[in-house]
Amino acid sequence: MMESGRAAFSWGPGRVDMFERTEAGSLRHRAWIDGALAVEEDLGGPLASVPTAVAWAVDQAEVFAIFPDGALWNRYWDGSAWHPWESLGGELDPAAVRACASWGAGRLDVFARGLDGATWHRWWAWARWVAWERLSA
Repeated sequence: MMESGRAAFSWGPGRVDMFERTEAGSLRHRAWIDGALAVEEDLGGPLASVPTAVAWAVDQAEVFAIFPDGALWNRYWDGSAWHPWESLGGELDPAAVRACASWGAGRLDVFARGLDGATWHRWWAWARWVAWERLSA
């Protein structure tokens, strides 16, 4: 049985985006917009972990999950469409908690535990993903 879990973010008043891994391992997305639930959409997968998600500006968002290959994968919303899943690499533990944050437009940070037990960090620096760095043993 897969671990269940959800992620959510808000990029402004009247909006909350919610993500959940389905029993089949797909990513489900639904938004609450000005008091009404939007149509649910399937963003695919296969996810081996629960998702984590972040908005880094109005109408700009990113969702992350570990896939069965042990790599961190992401999809992003550019204001008009979800882009396909993209591998960010890594050798990560799908059972461990992941976290992501943004401290401004154009900057994303994601943290995950590696299969080696260390905490690993990767970030988007305005134009590119910076390679994984090990933060702890």
